[in-house]
Amino acid sequence: MKALCDRFVPPHCSSSSKSETHDKSPTSLVSDSEPRDNKSKFTLWSNVFAPSSSVSQPYRESSTSGHKQVCATRNGWTALVKKALMASGAIRRFQDRVLGPNRTGLPSTTSDVWLLGVCYKISEDEASGETDAGSVLAAFKQDFSSKILITYRKGFQPIGDTSYTSDVNWGCMLRSSQMLFAQALLFHRLGRSWRIKKSELLEEEYLETLQPFGDSEASAFSLHNLILAGESYGLAAGSWVGPYAICRSWESLACKKRKQTDSNHQTLPMAVHIVSGSEDGERGGAPILCIEDATKSCLEFSKGKAEWTPILLLVPLVLGLDRVNPRYIPSLIATFAFPQSLGILGGKPGASTYIVGVQEDKGFYLDPHDVQQVVTVNKETPDVDTSSYHCNVLRYVPLESLDPSLALGFYCRDKDDFDDFCHRALKLTEESNGAPLFTVTQTHSAINHNNCGYVDNTEDEREDEWQLL
Repeated sequence: MKALCDRFVPPHCSSSSKSETHDKSPTSLVSDSEPRDNKSKFTLWSNVFAPSSSVSQPYRESSTSGHKQVCATRNGWTALVKKALMASGAIRRFQDRVLGPNRTGLPSTTSDVWLLGVCYKISEDEASGETDAGSVLAAFKQDFSSKILITYRKGFQPIGDTSYTSDVNWGCMLRSSQMLFAQALLFHRLGRSWRIKKSELLEEEYLETLQPFGDSEASAFSLHNLILAGESYGLAAGSWVGPYAICRSWESLACKKRKQTDSNHQTLPMAVHIVSGSEDGERGGAPILCIEDATKSCLEFSKGKAEWTPILLLVPLVLGLDRVNPRYIPSLIATFAFPQSLGILGGKPGASTYIVGVQEDKGFYLDPHDVQQVVTVNKETPDVDTSSYHCNVLRYVPLESLDPSLALGFYCRDKDDFDDFCHRALKLTEESNGAPLFTVTQTHSAINHNNCGYVDNTEDEREDEWQLL
């Protein structure tokens, strides 16, 4: 995203003007376009009228002559006004091109909403009028606001030997992936039905879920450690990466942490399995979920002690050229009805988001492009303010406008849950009209997805239940 910002935004205009206009306090799921626009204009003009040497220092004329100072001020003011007008248009074009126009609220009042495997049937009367605490719309709002939001942060320890203390303009894909993994941990520890309750003391399991995503090397799943684990896939501070590279980087990080931690105290208590056609992701056709390979991932996770463990499936996809091919959209929508759904890592080129729900052909997303101060969360501080990890403003994007490079996530708690997922995926493939997102098979030529030290040499004699589609 940094490159795009450099192209559309003047070098000394703060790129956080858009980001810092996101919701800072609890609000309803209605349009917030007016306050955001007003604040954006104020921030934009304030930043543009700052001198080129620094946006935080007052303008000072070097001449001591009053007449020259007035003339210089007038000339400077004229130039700054021209610069502001140009910058205003550039930023607006940049936002429209990358993130699209500001779309908030429910795009439809009559269609079902799917939010990570849960369906909400919101009536037209309910959506247009006042709602009570027991309404479907109120339940939907509470569910959405309970999802984990992880955004740009500033003020953290430098990443590695770099000088980066913020991930503004380049860390959105990493933050989106942190949200997906945090959601998987939340489902694992507290279940899908968990909702945040602001009036009660925060649960220890909830705090333990957020703790690994802090912004320091001491936090297991921080940007610092994710970048280090993903160096071989192109991850670097200040650089933007795609969904495939981020999925492989998480696989490497999970493997590394598993080796460093006792099996009974895993920070990520689940196997991570990448569903792809080949190790380098270059084989054509739909990715293949091979049950045999998923079983091996569970064996590796348990270090040979259990045939099956909780598992997180990541499915990196390329569904078109410039944008998602419309043939795939019905299948993308259908995945949100899976009880195992963890949503989609996707967005626009250079601007990743975490899509957690759908209504018709619109995707509801959590936006990482807000800039917030670093906060430390752990189970020893149950009174810590975690409001920056949640969002109350519902934003949506047309699925057809997404970049075709994206990744799906699914969490299966046990073998029965995984079998249910496979049956649903098989049915989805049969209904895809020749355009499946991925296929399912029982056995498959071995793909050595990772090298965590455990190798299963036993032959699998089970009957081939799944057909390669």
